[in-house]
Amino acid sequence: MDISGEKAVLVSNARGASPFVIVCDHASNRIPARYGDLGLTPTERLSHIAWDPGALAVSLRLSDLLDAPLVQSTVSRIIIDCNREVDAPDLIWTLSENTRIAANESLSAAERQYRIEHFHQPYHAAIETLLEARRHAGQETILVCMHSFTPVYLGVARPWPIGLIHGVDTAYTTALYDALKAVDDSLNVGWNEPYAALNGVTLTLEKHGDGRGLAATMIEIRNDEILDPAGVSLWADRLGRCLETARQALLPAGADRERKP
Repeated sequence: MDISGEKAVLVSNARGASPFVIVCDHASNRIPARYGDLGLTPTERLSHIAWDPGALAVSLRLSDLLDAPLVQSTVSRIIIDCNREVDAPDLIWTLSENTRIAANESLSAAERQYRIEHFHQPYHAAIETLLEARRHAGQETILVCMHSFTPVYLGVARPWPIGLIHGVDTAYTTALYDALKAVDDSLNVGWNEPYAALNGVTLTLEKHGDGRGLAATMIEIRNDEILDPAGVSLWADRLGRCLETARQALLPAGADRERKP
């Protein structure tokens, strides 16, 4: 998906009443015009190396279903990965799986800083601004980081249709896992799969969830599950119900349990 314009971040439904805030780090495969095509083919620019296919579609439907704010990056992760620390070696990819990104090799310090200041920092600042506004308003907030992953990576098949990843807070992710299994006990839900915090791929979860002491989770859906509208609807509807079920499970006794997904 290409998003026109040069904004590094798009915030939708900022005043949504839902307790959930959805963020999508790898929502777009847009390469700003100043970079051309980075030497990549159209097929490569549409592949997982450039973004998380299907993740934005699920995020948008969840935002509608739950009346939840959504923050999405509008720049391809091959320009800069918004889910990495600014000093991470893979902040700007030069090799993604088996694809060389030669245009990112030997970047000047000035160009690296340009990308940080124009794409990475605005994205995280937008999340912070939204979360701070909710804190001031006294709104309950559960952070949901939405991603997708490939069925096969470096020749190894990944059997989970969905994986859940936690940071410091494990309670909410555990409750979400239980909610998904309650709907379909045969569902192969990956726990800290296909990645975990130890892999250095949870900046957004850690910075904005753990950093604020929020209930938070990172959801990874295998992208072959969400490449058409039917798959997007199935997973968004299922997650909409299960996110709320997990929230209800953690409410203290006597708390309001009337909210419906």
